[in-house]
Amino acid sequence: MMHSEFHRTERIGWLRAAVLGANDGLISTSSLVVGVAAAQAGREPVLLAALAGLVAGALSMAAGEYVSVSSQADAECADLARERRELASDPERERAELAGIYEARGLTSDLADQVAGQLMAHDALNAHSRDELGISETTRARPLQAALASALAFSAGAVLPVLLVWFIPIAHLNSLVVGSCLILLAILGTLAAHLGGTSVLRGAARVTFWGAAAMGGSALAGHLIGTVV
Repeated sequence: MMHSEFHRTERIGWLRAAVLGANDGLISTSSLVVGVAAAQAGREPVLLAALAGLVAGALSMAAGEYVSVSSQADAECADLARERRELASDPERERAELAGIYEARGLTSDLADQVAGQLMAHDALNAHSRDELGISETTRARPLQAALASALAFSAGAVLPVLLVWFIPIAHLNSLVVGSCLILLAILGTLAAHLGGTSVLRGAARVTFWGAAAMGGSALAGHLIGTVV
């Protein structure tokens, strides 16, 4: 019988990358816009900074996520290769090891040995990768997927401040960028918390607070630098 229940862990990989990318794109690009605009720059420098931030940020997120998740994938592949060698050289020892895992989870010694034997007969490597190494199809590292999700999510988050710079009069730009960013951050925090099954209020408040802090710091730095220059 097929297992048809849905679990939130099934989407934890792409959800983490997507939420992180969107938040980073929105916060970093909005902070960049606010900081440059606070230095009393005209529309062109602010727009150039926003576009450069979008492109550089998306590529940076993709590269960073790919390298990070690739390291995890390499470690998984090394563990699986070692497990293959051990299964080929000493299958009885590996069966006893697997049975010990099941026994520690509450099965009797005889039943644990039977379960280990049947699972190894069906797919020994899969049984050991799942129950000994903790590697499953759901949680397995996927570098390209993570990199693409991060880049697209960052770009989606960064689009709003870029569009605001393009269309909004420079005199009202900072207030509209800050207000729009905080509202969208609250929505993203709420969505992420809902999908993850955690407190919606806590998720929204956390991301909104840190977004406000980032933009406030950038505005202060831009104002000070603009005053000096």
